[in-house]
Amino acid sequence: PSEQTHLLDSSHCRAHSVAVLGAPFSKGQKRGGVENGPKAIRDAGLIERLSHLDYPVHDFGDLSFQHLEKDEPYMHVPFPRTVGRANKLLSGAVSNAVGAGHTTIMLGGDHSLAIGSVEGHAKQRPDLCLIWVDAHADINTPFTSPSGNLHGQSVAFMLKELQNKMPELPGFSWVKPFLSAKDLVYIGLRDVDPGEYDILKDLGVQYFTMRDIDRLGIQRVMEVTFDHLLSRKQRPIHLSFDIDAMDPSLAPATGTPVNGGLTYREGIWITEEIHNTGLLSVMDLVEVNPDLGASREAVESTASMAVDVIASALGQTREGGPITQESQTLKEDTEQLRL
Repeated sequence: PSEQTHLLDSSHCRAHSVAVLGAPFSKGQKRGGVENGPKAIRDAGLIERLSHLDYPVHDFGDLSFQHLEKDEPYMHVPFPRTVGRANKLLSGAVSNAVGAGHTTIMLGGDHSLAIGSVEGHAKQRPDLCLIWVDAHADINTPFTSPSGNLHGQSVAFMLKELQNKMPELPGFSWVKPFLSAKDLVYIGLRDVDPGEYDILKDLGVQYFTMRDIDRLGIQRVMEVTFDHLLSRKQRPIHLSFDIDAMDPSLAPATGTPVNGGLTYREGIWITEEIHNTGLLSVMDLVEVNPDLGASREAVESTASMAVDVIASALGQTREGGPITQESQTLKEDTEQLRL
């Protein structure tokens, strides 16, 4: 126990409590059911699993989003005012939770919710960096987006470099770009639109496709990720995790599945390594859609995959024990060697 206290006191570990916040929202895309994601993830035993870890867990329940009667498409973007308003509400909730000192877990809902989640986080921690784990880059603008769906445009709202590429969308006047392209890393990409590819290249964003993961291995991918984001200074991490990053054999109940995704072990390695930095501040887990599972088993395996990556990001280990001071010291020695 003394080792444990020692570790929690170290600046390495800032998770003194966890807040869970549900965001049952689906209008960033056109398929119903993803608003039932938070319930599915809770039903898969999330809160119980987190209670075994070392900190108090506060479940703030689900936000309630207003349905707007009139919300005409803008250009070909559906539901802009609804999505804008939902994100403004979420931004305030995440900002409050982070401000109260909680490591915050946002359960979606679709990935358009990252706009509010990351923006609210940035209000409290303007120096944050963003790790986006997803089959898709979600960096289309309304001009490049094939579908118009806002869940594929979330990152474009955040980036300062895209400010002049974004039209004034109704519902979004409150969002001012706050993130630099150098403070973003993608992991798991395998379905990138042509316009997105151009943006990634133009802005010099650091990204790892599934092919890069095959080539380098997930351990090296995470080393390069942290080197890119944290080598200048330690800063809070926002992890935005789309369940469709995982292979559809593990997470079938999602709106835009793409074959050839992360294995179970790669997904867990990513979250374990993020936990080991001691810098995780907010995590989104989005795009679990229980209505799209072909069977109850499909839904349960998707929701239980979500619980596993969240628990692992918050320190659940595969060797059973907590990370002790010895293994921590060992890790610091290894880092010395690597430098």
